Amino acid sequence: MQQQKNRSRAATAVDTEDWQMVGEEIPTKFVGYDDLNITTHVVKYRKVKAKGKEQYQVVLAATPFYAESGGQAGDKGVLRGSGLEVKVTDTKKENDLIIHFVDKLPEPIDGEINAIVNFEDRLNTTYNHTGTHLLHAALRKVLGTHVQQKGSLVSPDILRFDVSHFSKITDEELREVMKVVNEKIRENLPVVIKEMPKDEAMQLGAMALFGEKYGDKVRVVTAGPDFSVELCGGTHVSQTGMIGMLVITSETAIAAGVRRIEALTGPAAFQYFSEKINQNKQFSELLKSGDPIKAVEKLMADKAALEKRVEGLEARELVGIRNSLLQKDEIINQINFIGDIVEVSNPDALKRLCGDLKNHLKDFVIVLGANIGGKPSVALAIADNVVAAKNLDAGQIIKQHIAPIIKGGGGGQKTLATAGGQDASNLPQVIEKVKSLII
Repeated sequence: MQQQKNRSRAATAVDTEDWQMVGEEIPTKFVGYDDLNITTHVVKYRKVKAKGKEQYQVVLAATPFYAESGGQAGDKGVLRGSGLEVKVTDTKKENDLIIHFVDKLPEPIDGEINAIVNFEDRLNTTYNHTGTHLLHAALRKVLGTHVQQKGSLVSPDILRFDVSHFSKITDEELREVMKVVNEKIRENLPVVIKEMPKDEAMQLGAMALFGEKYGDKVRVVTAGPDFSVELCGGTHVSQTGMIGMLVITSETAIAAGVRRIEALTGPAAFQYFSEKINQNKQFSELLKSGDPIKAVEKLMADKAALEKRVEGLEARELVGIRNSLLQKDEIINQINFIGDIVEVSNPDALKRLCGDLKNHLKDFVIVLGANIGGKPSVALAIADNVVAAKNLDAGQIIKQHIAPIIKGGGGGQKTLATAGGQDASNLPQVIEKVKSLII
């Protein structure tokens, strides 16, 4: 265990070298609210190694890249110099530094470079972030003001929102929440962003986001002064109509009193609906029906009727197999022994046969095998008095003798146990092995 702990620590350890200064040490200026492509230069960089992979962390004098915070994922993009262009794979904060993660250093390292954010990813992220604010306000309107944010993830691909709520959010409530959000999107509300003293923001009724720290001066994002007013440092659309639409794709519990909602906006929401429409069309074509729901309901009813009929047929078939097995009863050392390989469709049928034979025998040992889909199954039943008199244990016999023969495993009680395996060709050996234990 200690060796494993050491290996785990080594796997997660990050080897960070010292910063290499390139320019004058100055605080990085974030300009990414307004610009996504700027000319800047490297202030410092360092090499890091994690899980055997080398990367560089780069600090710029000014940057358009948003660093991961407040639930919003860090920006990606490129750093383009006169020489080598490198991809920015992530952007994070460390001690108020905005750090850009790159696999290689831009060239020249001491010259001007263009810092360019991936526009499509940023745009999709803003759809999801403003969508999260609308979702929060809609949940409070539909479910009640007890709803509070408990966590979030805003990325280009998805928005995930954790909220406090005492029970599962019903489908009807989710539909109402989506209706409210999409109404606000269609209203094309202006998204107004202002910086102001924190006390003033609180007087406006602004909600603080879970897990985010605020200074004396805060950034207030408003989408309808009577609908959504929140403190937020993230990036947003300028009008709610830009979001296009929002669709909730899942609602689950993640902790006591905390629900997780996942949703899509913009092009991802359109793609989701497009796929659902296409699936519905395919279902209609397969079912040869304009109403796939009714067609599926009929299929389920037909399936239930067929299963009931099959159960009846299987029951009659098992009676025939039982009568045939009773004809093969052998008396060995005053024990009724039945051992045979039978044809059944599932392992449970072997147990049912053992139970049925038990009602017709005394002082018995029964071992039945079957080749089901190329895999061996075995059931072993022993009468209570035989277990006591002969010191036999079906569960132990299965584990010690039968499972190794069929290259499998199993177990059970002293009077009834089962096994499954990989080698059906050895089922005759199973019968002989059990017989040898009572001779």
